[in-house]
Amino acid sequence: MRFFFSRSARWCWRAIFISFLIVSFLAAARLLVKPSQGSREMHETEIARPILRERLQNRDQSAAANQRLTKKGCIPPKLDPFHESITPFLTKEGPVSCSKSKDWVYVSNGTFRISQEAQSTYGNIVCEYTPLIRKTDFAVGEGPVVKPMLDGAALTSDFFKVNCVSGGGQRYSNVHSGVAANPDIHKRLEEHASAARDEERRRDPSVTSQGLGLSVFMFGFDSTSRMSWIRNLPRTREYFLNNLGGIELEGYNIVGDGTPAALLPILTGKVEEELPEARRGHAGAKQLDGHPWVWKDFKRHGYVTAHAEDMAHIGTFQLRMLGFQDSPTDHSMRPFYQTVEPTYKNQEPLCLGSTPRHVNFLNWFRDLFDMYHKYPKMFFGFHSEFSHGSGCKLQAMDDDLLSFLKNLEKKGYLNSTLLILMADHGARFHDLRVTKQGNLEERMPYFSFRFPPWFRKQHPDIVRNVEINSHRLTTPFDIHATFMDILDYKGPGVANISQRGVSLFREIPEKRTCSDAYIAPHWCACLDWQDVDQQDANVQKAVKTAVDTINSYTASSRRSCAELRLDEITSSAKYITSTNDYKTEKIMRNYLANDQAQKDVLQSYVSTLKGNAELYQVSFITQPGHGQFEVTCVRDVTSDTFTVSSNAISRLNKYGSAPACIEKRFPHLRPYCYCS
Repeated sequence: MRFFFSRSARWCWRAIFISFLIVSFLAAARLLVKPSQGSREMHETEIARPILRERLQNRDQSAAANQRLTKKGCIPPKLDPFHESITPFLTKEGPVSCSKSKDWVYVSNGTFRISQEAQSTYGNIVCEYTPLIRKTDFAVGEGPVVKPMLDGAALTSDFFKVNCVSGGGQRYSNVHSGVAANPDIHKRLEEHASAARDEERRRDPSVTSQGLGLSVFMFGFDSTSRMSWIRNLPRTREYFLNNLGGIELEGYNIVGDGTPAALLPILTGKVEEELPEARRGHAGAKQLDGHPWVWKDFKRHGYVTAHAEDMAHIGTFQLRMLGFQDSPTDHSMRPFYQTVEPTYKNQEPLCLGSTPRHVNFLNWFRDLFDMYHKYPKMFFGFHSEFSHGSGCKLQAMDDDLLSFLKNLEKKGYLNSTLLILMADHGARFHDLRVTKQGNLEERMPYFSFRFPPWFRKQHPDIVRNVEINSHRLTTPFDIHATFMDILDYKGPGVANISQRGVSLFREIPEKRTCSDAYIAPHWCACLDWQDVDQQDANVQKAVKTAVDTINSYTASSRRSCAELRLDEITSSAKYITSTNDYKTEKIMRNYLANDQAQKDVLQSYVSTLKGNAELYQVSFITQPGHGQFEVTCVRDVTSDTFTVSSNAISRLNKYGSAPACIEKRFPHLRPYCYCS
């Protein structure tokens, strides 16, 4: 039997055959190319290059293009952690090396200990213990001095200064952290547990809403994309995925600029503009105590709460905002870091005595688990020192983080705990940020979940939905909704994507878009940006509008901040909106309605949604100060006018001390101000 093909069919088969030959040739050629030494050194045994290269496919083809072809929603772009555009910025980092002279003092399960090694080496040791007491978010006091502080004595505070002297006259001084037994907290937890048992005995079987019985430990890093986590924490990641059964959210997308924009939706379910004013330099600003913090919800449900950030001088809630009058959690590490940071200049780099600072941070959470092992808990640790500048330094933490997780698992602490490993956003100021890869990495931080084995068996529908959602578009708002589900679970099903935040315990439809998720175009990783000539008239207008807008923010401080002028356009791209991407006027109206400063921008976004607007994303350098910016501008095609939202401006390079003249009064102006 003979087969006959039409001319078009023959051309189709020829194209397929030619494509096969090209792919085969490229594959053979790759085998002949010897990898660079730098690439081999970068975790050569940790990650298989073929898998990583597979992620590179269609890297520059945006998921939005696929969306229009497949009628699906936002599909996460595929990235290569070692793409050639960023390898020049990757370095190999060694471990932290601290003093060989071991610390004399340590903490064990709420008790003060003098090390046997120190006593054997130096003889009798007498120590003086000074408790550190939180007064405000910006002041730490000292409690009554205990002298002598005996080996094995109970801590009277979580943090303390210690001064010791040996019989031979040798001295030891340091600041230490631990977790002191707090009778009030234990009493509250016991009373709630007793009440919960009584409620369970008389519960109406028809009542279906109840908590899921999970503790939560969320541990994260500043400025760490999913790709950066793969590059710099390979051993931790391998253990988390293969041994613990963790699930990574490959489509997790930020909703705004910086750490507050990442954490406020997680911890309150709202963006900064929707919350009571708490920003420095803004009229009517108050402290943050009145915000609807998720810690309050967990505490009401009988959980003990704790929070730690390791860089107090740039605290998420204290740098641009007014901080808390009262601590938002039962335990907070802020007083420790306020006290210890000034001593860093007298220590080995990244060390506290003989202990690496990051290990001390991890040990504090170990102590929390030891103290509250039988109670529900919601702990959140956010570490910045290794990743705030360059994510490559995280390599020095890989082994210690791995050991920490193994220890939690060995002690059984993860048996009742939802473990979340996460980050706020990708690198914002690192050199790789100016690349296309860096642009996407900033928008796609690491986020992952790990459920205890019993939970997987008892709630397979929940775990299945999280696994499905790991390939869907997700946001910080969804994490908050998931927390609420942990406390009051009402069943699985399909998520309602008309809501801004949806629980990951419900399946998120494939058709979800950035507009459904309240992600502004500037931050959406799914849009198909097409390069445009930098001399294009509309690009020139867009850049002028962007520079003028930035200057308008500092106009009232012109005596302090210089007026910026354009020095160079470094990139320009265009996106034509479609109804699949930003399909309802209501979405962006809700997004901007609470930001009074953006009322003038609202109409331009409405035009965008109606399809008679274009988006331009431009990057440029300004002088004085060599500021590098990336801005998304909206062009109204009808009126040929451009507008820029403050939520669509990214500063790409560090500004350092350039805005020192206004940084305390108007910290929100730091990215735009060059002190004249």
